[in-house]
Amino acid sequence: MKQVIVMRADLKMGKGKIAAQACHASLSSYKKASKRAIRQWEAFGQKKVVLKVSSEQELLELYHIIKENGFPCALITDAGHTQIEPSTKTCIGIGPAISSEIDKLTSHLKLL
Repeated sequence: MKQVIVMRADLKMGKGKIAAQACHASLSSYKKASKRAIRQWEAFGQKKVVLKVSSEQELLELYHIIKENGFPCALITDAGHTQIEPSTKTCIGIGPAISSEIDKLTSHLKLL
């Protein structure tokens, strides 16, 4: 079991902003996961992997594929109070779900 956060690398956010957006994605997709998946994920260390995409278009395409495949997921849109414009889509959270199943859709991405 693992959770994957996919972050846009083109936004040039600071480290703190990236961390905050990743936390939003993690919690939001966690809330959508089944209780069984959450229990299994928590029992084995709450594995998380942070990957990157190069554009909003790539992020949205992946989000729709993930959603169509039935994974718990969340698309994060920033309020625009600090470093980026309002309504900017920054990242997605996927899972927790079975690692091998998430990998089928995300293994082509590089680590952030």
